[in-house]
Amino acid sequence: MAPKDKPDSAGSANGPTESELELRRQRLESALAGKDAEERLERDAAGRRLESSNGMAYAVKISSEFIAGIVVGAAIGWLIDKLAGTGPWGLIIFLLLGFCAGVLNVLRSAGLIAVSKSERGFDLKPARKDETPKGNAWADEEED
Repeated sequence: MAPKDKPDSAGSANGPTESELELRRQRLESALAGKDAEERLERDAAGRRLESSNGMAYAVKISSEFIAGIVVGAAIGWLIDKLAGTGPWGLIIFLLLGFCAGVLNVLRSAGLIAVSKSERGFDLKPARKDETPKGNAWADEEED
């Protein structure tokens, strides 16, 4: 008898035996595990590329905010010097102010300085006292 024709305790004379099915199952599991590992590696590589591009975009955003503050300050100082004839003093002063504004913008973008409610578009003082959590606009006033 051929191996496929030999009946098994759970198989028929024409179908695969239990041991053959187990062997096929093990091969399938190992193939699927290999495929899973390949897909995981591809996802990890894609995630690293995305993180890298996000980091680069963030760095460009921060540096452009810093440079913009300096350039605008220098331009305003130069314009004041041209119009008022004050020599290099307007340029120097506004260049330093632009530098400070650039540093402040970088710190805000990095989340190291809180943005005030007025910059977010909210009123500094809410219309009703009971709508405000403790420690906010009405906290300085004593309760009645």
